[in-house]
Amino acid sequence: MNALEKAARTAVRKCLAVKKGETVMVITDGPLEKIGRLLWDACRQVGAEAMLAEIIPRKTSGEEPPGALADCMKKADVLIIPTSKSLSHTKARRDACRMGARCATLPGITPDTMRRTLNANYQKIAKLSIRLARILTRGSTAQVTTPAGTDIRMSIKGRKGHPDTGLVHKRGDFSNLPAGEAYLAPVEGSAQGTIVIDGCIGETGVLRKPIAMTVRDGYVTAISGGAQVKVLRRAIQGLGKKARNIAELGIGTNDKARVVGSSLEDEKVLGTVHIAIGDNASMGGKISVASHLDAILLKPTLIIDRRTIMKDGHLNI
Repeated sequence: MNALEKAARTAVRKCLAVKKGETVMVITDGPLEKIGRLLWDACRQVGAEAMLAEIIPRKTSGEEPPGALADCMKKADVLIIPTSKSLSHTKARRDACRMGARCATLPGITPDTMRRTLNANYQKIAKLSIRLARILTRGSTAQVTTPAGTDIRMSIKGRKGHPDTGLVHKRGDFSNLPAGEAYLAPVEGSAQGTIVIDGCIGETGVLRKPIAMTVRDGYVTAISGGAQVKVLRRAIQGLGKKARNIAELGIGTNDKARVVGSSLEDEKVLGTVHIAIGDNASMGGKISVASHLDAILLKPTLIIDRRTIMKDGHLNI
């Protein structure tokens, strides 16, 4: 068994706890078809009623899958979704989980990320993620600053923190794989300040020059940076104001993850904070739009209600 096969087996048996006889749907697309097939085979080996569906790649992360497939998703016990564009923040995924499906999405996962991060200690990751999610839930205000120039404040009062543990064992559970974060949707319209992205955002890859976003009343009003800023602008072009909503505040908790230029892994890196723009309906927010882009911030300081949770990338809890 090679490292990729072992990682697929870990995802299926440990993270998703797939059982003999369960109906499992693996949804993939052309760029990730090989990884999709590995996960399907791991499901087959445990005796699941495993199905493999390949869709045409979506144009943006958050764009809905075909309607016929969305209907099928509601009938599955388990959904495993390695696709080049994320289906995490779609109505189809949310509806399937409401119907009881356990779901893990692996948007844009690479073989390297799969080999390293799916073999992490998810019990340890879960414990830290749950603890941070509770701190977020109890909080009222949050401030993030970074050496690169980020300085933003937002209300988180009344919003529930969610732990992304990687342990998807109960009906309706949802997680990314690799997992490892605590996150919530800040109160819409409350964020004020500047975000200077020095990790990555969306499909920019590792940034050669930071991208700066001005935030007023909860929305990005201006974007500037080097050549890679064009990738960000194209991703939200034509999607309107909602795609510029400050959608998420998240804290990475996976000690096996590293910054590689892919939001899927980068947002999980222990010692980072990410702030997403776009859709937040999947995490208790009010904005629904076919885009959700995570901005990764390096060496952040995070203060919640005057308590320093993280200082220059080091947790203080």
